[in-house]
Amino acid sequence: MPVRILVIDDHGVLRAGLSSLLSAEPGMEVVGEAAKGGEGVTLATELHPDVILMDVNLPDISGIKATRQVMEISPESRVLILTVHEDKDLLQEAVRSGASGYILKRAVKDQLLEAIQVVMRGDLYVDPTLTRQLLLEEPDQEQVEVNNEILTPREVEVLRLIAQGHTNKQAAEILNISTRTVEFHRGNILSKLSLRSRIDLVRFAESHGLI
Repeated sequence: MPVRILVIDDHGVLRAGLSSLLSAEPGMEVVGEAAKGGEGVTLATELHPDVILMDVNLPDISGIKATRQVMEISPESRVLILTVHEDKDLLQEAVRSGASGYILKRAVKDQLLEAIQVVMRGDLYVDPTLTRQLLLEEPDQEQVEVNNEILTPREVEVLRLIAQGHTNKQAAEILNISTRTVEFHRGNILSKLSLRSRIDLVRFAESHGLI
């Protein structure tokens, strides 16, 4: 079965270009296009696409609000925010709204295809530009204490880094441990919290003040 994609963007040329690019890819099918958020939500209700490419700046409602509405009516869909904004706060707002990924419009084709594959696996995709910015942030030690009664301090550190969008390898480098150790901690975290995916980890971390 091909990945069914809905493209929501108010720029006609960009929307057509994305649709053409993705339709030419084996295993992908563009099932609809929309120029406004409300129109996109309606199409999502009718089509229940696998992936929705969602612009942030839409003429009627914002892409963030549209994402929230889509998650209510088609929770199985994965929303990939497509934007020009290199904004960490907007990234966090997008994740809180239920988005599965955040990619900049200047991304190359291979990055976009990778992002679609990542969100289809149930993981969170963060544009490398934002990931590099997050790597420069210092952990907030005061917030680490929130879940110590559930997770070990190291597991809390791993949870925060994963929720911020770091890969297992990047988290390992920051914590000066092996990638396999990060994977081990991640497995323990998922098991202890009865979660299944990176997106679940992000939502848990956000709701408990870890990011």
